[in-house]
Amino acid sequence: MIPGGGQPNMQQLLQQAQKMQQDLARAQEELAHTEVDGQAGGGLVKATVTGAGELRGLVIDPKAVDPEDTETLADLIVAAVQAANESAQALQQQKLGPLAQGLGGGIPGLPF
Repeated sequence: MIPGGGQPNMQQLLQQAQKMQQDLARAQEELAHTEVDGQAGGGLVKATVTGAGELRGLVIDPKAVDPEDTETLADLIVAAVQAANESAQALQQQKLGPLAQGLGGGIPGLPF
C-alpha cells in the first residue's frame, strides 16, 4: 500500500474540523452580543434583538398609545419584533452561512 495512497490525512481533517468548530463558536458568540433593530408604524415602535434572536429592547412612541385601540399597538409591536428578527436572521446567514457550507450543508437547528 502506498503511504497516503490518496486517502485524506485524518490528522489534517481533524484539525480542520476543530478550526471550523472554533470559528462557529466565535461567530455564535458574536451574534449573541450583536444587536439589530426593527421598526413599525414609521418608527412609532422599535424593537431591538440580538443576532441570536433574543428580544433586548422595545421602544414605543407615546403617539402610538391609544387606550381605545390597543390592537393596533399590539400589531405594531409584533411587526417591529418580526422586522428585528428578520434582520437577526440575515445577520446569522451572513456570519454562519459560510461556516455551515464548510460543513457540507445546513446546520440542524439553525434557520437556514
